[in-house]
Amino acid sequence: MNSQEAKQVDCVSEQPELLQPNPNALNQATQTAPLPELLDELALALVPGVGPRTRLKLLEYFGSVKAVLEASAAELQQVPDVGPKLALAIRSAEDRSKAQQVWSICRQHGIQVLCQTDPEYPELLKQIADPPAVLFVRGELLPRDQLAIAIVGTRHPSLYGLRQAERLAGSLARAGLTIISGLARGIDAAAHRGALAAGGRTLAVLANGVIDIYPPEHKNLAEQIIAHGALLSETPPGTQPLAGMFPQRNRLISGLALGVLVVEAPHRSGALITARHALEQNREVFAVPGRIDEPTSHGCHQLIRDGAKLVESAEDILEELGPLVQPTVREDGRPIRHPAELLLNPTEEAVLQAIGTDPTDIDQIVRTTGLPVPRVLASISVLEMRHLVRRLSGSSVVRR
Repeated sequence: MNSQEAKQVDCVSEQPELLQPNPNALNQATQTAPLPELLDELALALVPGVGPRTRLKLLEYFGSVKAVLEASAAELQQVPDVGPKLALAIRSAEDRSKAQQVWSICRQHGIQVLCQTDPEYPELLKQIADPPAVLFVRGELLPRDQLAIAIVGTRHPSLYGLRQAERLAGSLARAGLTIISGLARGIDAAAHRGALAAGGRTLAVLANGVIDIYPPEHKNLAEQIIAHGALLSETPPGTQPLAGMFPQRNRLISGLALGVLVVEAPHRSGALITARHALEQNREVFAVPGRIDEPTSHGCHQLIRDGAKLVESAEDILEELGPLVQPTVREDGRPIRHPAELLLNPTEEAVLQAIGTDPTDIDQIVRTTGLPVPRVLASISVLEMRHLVRRLSGSSVVRR
């Protein structure tokens, strides 16, 4: 394995000390057998040294995960970067016993195990160069989560940084975007809390397993995220956080989002690694400016000099992401022009449909919808708050 490939090894290759469920729970969890294909994917993903890129080489050579697991050591060594040690490790996974154990633990703890062929596997994540073969999810992923923005930053923020992260996360969540971050101290936690306070959805991508929460003081925050989104990881339950796992994790934060917003980051920062991943993945990069004498502003200012979009308000991000949302459609096939449309009730949607891209008189909206004036005015206020319409005067509005 060359040095570049070694950097791409999945965190699941760290051979975690697996959680030991009690026998009764384990028996109950194994009553329903996993699909053979899922067990094969899990078995290969748990092999030390098999990261996304090595997995792809193996699949290109053998054609299927099942064929990889059943190949001889000599056959496996025909694949570039697969030496004797890795070949033996793959051969040892053929009995799939460790995969069965991990799957049973996931069943016990209500963790969903997704491989890339599952409908629930995030579409955006499939587009990156090195998506995880297996994703562990504690909570629920929804189709609307593909309309997401990642918010990341320093673990040692100023009060200004915390306020901006919470404010922007709340505004973007109210506009219908899912907020993604890493559950770390500082800006990450502020972004999650801002989304939750706004009644929005948020996803936390962890470098460790999704059962043992790190940092431990974020356990309550993690439970709130599970109730209004999900915890995600490419590492199995029981994996403990190691320093090298966090840069690998960051590619998933950016890969799940349409863009990445950096709020306070010094020159040497994990948030800048996430921004770099975003650029490599053809995602948008945004940054919040800060004080010029604050070290935590230097990374953001460098991003802006390098072409990142300067952000003062949620509108700056929504305007930039607008074209990316256009292809999204509802379940009934109707197009979505803005993510906030997913949050509307039937009355608000009817009012929105009655408003055109040219100035529309409120009396005309009342006639078109047949709704009472107070309900139309209340709905227009909601649509304004969600950045869907703009009031031109006291008597007319226009769709954004």
